[in-house]
Amino acid sequence: MKTKTFPRGIHPPEYKDITANKPIEVMPPPEKVFIPLHQHFGKPAQPLVKKGDAVCVGQKIGEGQGLFSASVHSSISGKVLSVEDYFHPLGMPILTVSIENDGEDRPLQEIEKTEEPLSLSPKELCNKVKDAGIVGLGGAAFPTAVKLSPPKDKPVDMIIINGCECEPFLTADYRLMLEFTDDILMGAELARIATGAKRIIVGIEDNKKDAYALFQEKSAGKSIDVQLLKTKYPQGAEKNLIYALLRREVPRGGLPFDVGVIVQNVGTVKAIWDAVHKGKPLYERVITVSGPGIKDPKNLLVRIGTPFQEVIDFCGGIEDGTNILLMGGPMMGLSQWNPEAPVIKGTSGILALKTPVSFKEYECIGCSRCVEHCPMGLVPTRLAKHVKYNHLKGAEEWGILDCVECGSCQYTCPAKIYLVQWIRLGKNIIISNKRKKSA
Repeated sequence: MKTKTFPRGIHPPEYKDITANKPIEVMPPPEKVFIPLHQHFGKPAQPLVKKGDAVCVGQKIGEGQGLFSASVHSSISGKVLSVEDYFHPLGMPILTVSIENDGEDRPLQEIEKTEEPLSLSPKELCNKVKDAGIVGLGGAAFPTAVKLSPPKDKPVDMIIINGCECEPFLTADYRLMLEFTDDILMGAELARIATGAKRIIVGIEDNKKDAYALFQEKSAGKSIDVQLLKTKYPQGAEKNLIYALLRREVPRGGLPFDVGVIVQNVGTVKAIWDAVHKGKPLYERVITVSGPGIKDPKNLLVRIGTPFQEVIDFCGGIEDGTNILLMGGPMMGLSQWNPEAPVIKGTSGILALKTPVSFKEYECIGCSRCVEHCPMGLVPTRLAKHVKYNHLKGAEEWGILDCVECGSCQYTCPAKIYLVQWIRLGKNIIISNKRKKSA
């Protein structure tokens, strides 16, 4: 069976068999949740509650500020204990609403279902998505309502549904594709209506052939094209996925709508369907809990704000010798220093690993493996050196802002150079400087 792909990339061990055959379990809501008001790209949400307030499941507790922001909702019913800084998976204290569970799971009465969601206008759809606080669930957490409203001078003709899930260990999206196929396809149709696109393509890697067959069966007779992609990392990165499926190349510094495309993760379009049809805000998500350090790996539907430690305990706890805890996958995930940090909208997985804490870094030997495998066609060693010696202008000229931080370069580097860390540092400094100048 012919598969599509993009140039370069890598083939790390998958480790998906650990949880691939485990259906999604619903984790009971915890006694307390800690819901950050900033778990999306853009400005933090403005708190709408204070200590002592009673809240319901799905109640808006933070209002998105401006275009690039997202509202935040309570994932349990109970009493607000505090609105103050708390641990965050990104590593810095963030203003957080902590809520004590009253055990009643009382839903918000004002939630409105839509019986005919396909009849809504693009504006109505985007408003419902915005009100529900939906962001990209693949990890970037970009506000979905913004993504569904491309500039008028950038018409979109194609919606790509990303079913790749190319990170090792993670199988949450795979289980969603098997268990909620119809919801994903309906959410994709809503995204098509909202953007005015003409076609939908679903891209699925060939290590998920049962999901591919299921989507082909369910989409028969519809204007939906299901394509099989070669299993390769990072196949799910937006620009690589667009090139693999359409041979359209997003320009340097550009975005997918520059080539008439919008990419949505399978979990995101399911959330769109839940929000529009069922009136359900984004207050829970499916994650994979896996790795050699987890005693009983699972795929779980978890309430936003649940501490990592409670999720891990629900999976039997940690094995002896575990020394690394990650949010996300092993390639792009974020190392966690505090297991009391909460699950947020961008949490695709929790991994516990047993691995050397650090490697000795050697001088570059000029093997060019990082160049051969970089999916963006960059020269990672050159970028890292520019940043190391504070030549930021040179780093930008060599395309540092096009780096997607996939980690392919560092994975293949025999000298164990911390390429991603140097590049990420340079990107952050350059972006920060640009913001200061524009302000």
